[in-house]
Amino acid sequence: MLVACMVDLHNVGTFNTDTGFKADYLNEMEIMLEKVLPCAMLKAKPNLESKIRTLKRDWAIVYDMLSGKDNND
Repeated sequence: MLVACMVDLHNVGTFNTDTGFKADYLNEMEIMLEKVLPCAMLKAKPNLESKIRTLKRDWAIVYDMLSGKDNND
């Protein structure tokens, strides 16, 4: 749901910048997730911030694997 909400937020375009999202996007994400996961009680800080940081770290590993970076052929 986090990724789906991030995609929706990006598609709306209100919080987009050249390098990602504007500073206040976490609060909007909190509102969006509250609508789809009302009992999760996720807060912008520290919950969403931490989950997004983990997602970025995990994605970097997958991206490096797919792009061939640091692969021993």
